[in-house]
Amino acid sequence: MNLLPTLLYPLYENHLRRVIKDRPQPRHVAVMCDGNRRWAREAGFADVSHGHRVGAKKIGELIRWCEDTKVEIVTVYLLSTENLKRSSEEVGLLFDIIADVVDELSATDLNCRIRLVGHMDLLPEKISTRMARGAAKTADHTGVVVNIAVGYGGRQEIVDAVQALVNEEAEKGTPADKIADAVTIESLSRHLYTRDQPDPDLVIRTSGEQRLSGFLLWQAAYSEIWFTDTYWPAFRRIDFLRALRDFSSRSRRFGK
Repeated sequence: MNLLPTLLYPLYENHLRRVIKDRPQPRHVAVMCDGNRRWAREAGFADVSHGHRVGAKKIGELIRWCEDTKVEIVTVYLLSTENLKRSSEEVGLLFDIIADVVDELSATDLNCRIRLVGHMDLLPEKISTRMARGAAKTADHTGVVVNIAVGYGGRQEIVDAVQALVNEEAEKGTPADKIADAVTIESLSRHLYTRDQPDPDLVIRTSGEQRLSGFLLWQAAYSEIWFTDTYWPAFRRIDFLRALRDFSSRSRRFGK
């Protein structure tokens, strides 16, 4: 067994923490937790659910890693609307695993505040109720805000926001020919799932894929994006700190 990596990792972690300490850090980090099934297959597991379960445990670790940083908000993409097209057996398993994640995060020792974003109505009622109950338990927590994106689709979010804005204007009695004038960047942003939150400064995607896949399409317009070949279950604190270090060295110009 090669002990060298085990001995060097703590030293490298400390080095990365020192490097980013006085540099700009993201306030809001969004993470696409990708590669669970591929990790399981390559690790020799016949049952890919093992990858989902190991990946689920990584969420709590990520929140703990944020404690030593300036990160205040974390959005994790756990289940897209497209994922719902997988086999009923796998989707059912994912529902249970994600509910377990919410239960774990709602524990008081993490002190995080959970916010559920996406179409909860696409989930079985017992699962959505369980998740809502877990999120409600964190309302008074004061730590990192954690957005759990479940049954989420970026295009659908924008459609939902437009519909909500139009309905709002109609209820106020705005004439039909004036409603279009009410649609602005600011007004639409107030109806997004992440309303009242800053847009993500950094989006991390694991597993080597280099696309957003419908994740936070509106909010990520000017986000810095960091890709890694590492599968989500194998993602380490070192990888997270490397992403923060990379972010700290970028010049954010927001299209200017």
